Amino acid sequence: MANVLLVDDDPENLWSLQVALEGDGHHVSVAGDARRAMDLLHRERVEFLITDYEMPDIDGAQLCRWVRAQPAHHDMPIMMLSAAPEPSGAPRWWTRFLRKPASIDQLTDAINAHVAVRLTTEARPRCHASRYALLKCQYPAVSRWAAVNADCWP
Repeated sequence: MANVLLVDDDPENLWSLQVALEGDGHHVSVAGDARRAMDLLHRERVEFLITDYEMPDIDGAQLCRWVRAQPAHHDMPIMMLSAAPEPSGAPRWWTRFLRKPASIDQLTDAINAHVAVRLTTEARPRCHASRYALLKCQYPAVSRWAAVNADCWP
């Protein structure tokens, strides 16, 4: 499943979303503000970000812009949640916008769709070698050769 980062200044929202997403099998980290979220993004492997739009100090749109500016996270799927309508007139830094209260099914469907795409598009390292060597790369336990040539492991 996915490593999800939830960002919201309301502890009740964080808790309910965390419980629901963990119940669906995802690993969930939580942050009560944008600064804490950026700190977590630098320390943890996050694959999907869900953020509230209206937060004190730094809002969700600014957080999205910061995330997109990071080379390691520039293409991370970001879902913006808000009780307010989707902001217009400014660049859209998020992937999807949902109004609160959002359905857990909508959230999990979006995350699961991302996981499915990620699993089907992950590139495997390639071996440019004979068929015999290629088989050794695919089955590293078969020979000691694979341990020496670890760059060929799938």
